[in-house]
Amino acid sequence: MLKNLLKHIQEERVAEQLYHSLIGIEIEEHRIDDHGRLSRKPYPQNLGSRRYHPYLQSDFSESMSEIITDPNPNIGGVLDQLDTLQTVLYRSIDKSESFWPLSMPPAMDEDDVDFIKGHFGRPAYAKYRDYLTEKYGVARKIITGVHVNFSIPEPVINRLYVHYQDQFSTLVAFKNALYFQLAQNFVLHRWLLTYLFGASPIAEKGFLSAEDQKQLTHPVRSIRNSIYGYVNEPQDQVDATIYTSLDHYIDGINHAIDDHYLYSTAEFYGPVRLRGQDDIKDYRTKGISYLEFRVLDNTPFTPNGISRHAMYFLKFFLMYLLVTPVDHENIAADLKQSFTDNNQVALENPNQPTFKMAEGIQIFDQLIEMAKSLHAHSEQLQALDDFSEVVTHPELTASAMLLKHIKNGSLMDFGTTVAKRWRAQRLGATTLLPSIGKISFDAHRLIFYAIQLGIRYYVVKDEDGESLITLTYDNVTQVVYTDKVGKVEPLEYLHELFPGINKADKQDQSLI
Repeated sequence: MLKNLLKHIQEERVAEQLYHSLIGIEIEEHRIDDHGRLSRKPYPQNLGSRRYHPYLQSDFSESMSEIITDPNPNIGGVLDQLDTLQTVLYRSIDKSESFWPLSMPPAMDEDDVDFIKGHFGRPAYAKYRDYLTEKYGVARKIITGVHVNFSIPEPVINRLYVHYQDQFSTLVAFKNALYFQLAQNFVLHRWLLTYLFGASPIAEKGFLSAEDQKQLTHPVRSIRNSIYGYVNEPQDQVDATIYTSLDHYIDGINHAIDDHYLYSTAEFYGPVRLRGQDDIKDYRTKGISYLEFRVLDNTPFTPNGISRHAMYFLKFFLMYLLVTPVDHENIAADLKQSFTDNNQVALENPNQPTFKMAEGIQIFDQLIEMAKSLHAHSEQLQALDDFSEVVTHPELTASAMLLKHIKNGSLMDFGTTVAKRWRAQRLGATTLLPSIGKISFDAHRLIFYAIQLGIRYYVVKDEDGESLITLTYDNVTQVVYTDKVGKVEPLEYLHELFPGINKADKQDQSLI
């Protein structure tokens, strides 16, 4: 048991380091045409290979883009990079395309489904994708969302371990206990995130089966987070009780794969995944490196899909979940109940109070008390205050705010209008990459093309305060001072810096 964890955090004075835990974002968004339908344009050819691109990928369908940020200790930094990657993506797609702002896909017909089935540009995943199509169908596999990656700073883990050496024989065991307590609490409290950030009240034409349509008779908080959304099948043997213990998680998923209920660990769609090891069995000996949280709907009221305010709340909420003790005696039953509670919240009427409101008020009282005891920053306190109000005012939730935009049982007009507005804002900006900061236009161009090609970039300052760009591809790093970029042709220059890109391009062509 991780007793007195908050007390030891205060004693070791590591709260500030915890505030700077690394956080990263993965967000999925569909390319759409001018009419709001899923785009049938091919994947942008000006983007580097999806075999290795660190930032820009596609998912189940060619229209389903995935944007992946680097981990960052600062929320502002991760959102600035997300904005930059999205800007590059907007400037790389066809001029007739924009991005659908909602998690539930736009309206589809049989022609759309057939087109998605017949067009897929990632040969290495074709067999797995065919399996998913057969098992789940197309509609459920093209729901989009926001995934948040979170890791505790290693120095914090080392400092806290001193207080628990009598309970854990190794640092890895202690680290696993920290991460798994956080994972368990996240599952147990998932309903609150579904309430606060649910933004998928309806499904468009072509998503629900006739039987499911009879069940969903009114708008809800989050179809995506309900039993009708992105979930494993009941017979897959990986329900919420998979989080009963680390051993149960590892053995349960392995057995599901061995018994052919799951194709691989990638088919486990739980609300949180352990991350850091390729082989799931290695978590016991090598440890969990970070967690991936998978429950947030795309927020349709901000161009980034997730707001800065939400990130400040979420980061502190994860700290709260980290230090909250788990009742291990009743954990299996509690996890099972948490799944039921979350589904009930997800399927509530968005503009009505949740049946969990009293518990939500209590959680926010504890959050605010903890924040004050740790001398949280003003922006964190403000986020907690604001979201505590949302608990008692359901009309402030995203799902409720979407209700007025529903016309004839559809959000197609709203989604298409918002998508076009965001595209116009992106392309109408006065600078190429507005979130990069004050560096030369030529340096902006170099970063823009580096991102397109799949080269990792960082903009930093040296000891004299001069800005420089570090560029990394295939374990080779080059450093370029921003004031030395000059009038070089960026694509030619980048290919000179990294000749391996040409070789990778030829390999891609040979696979077509």
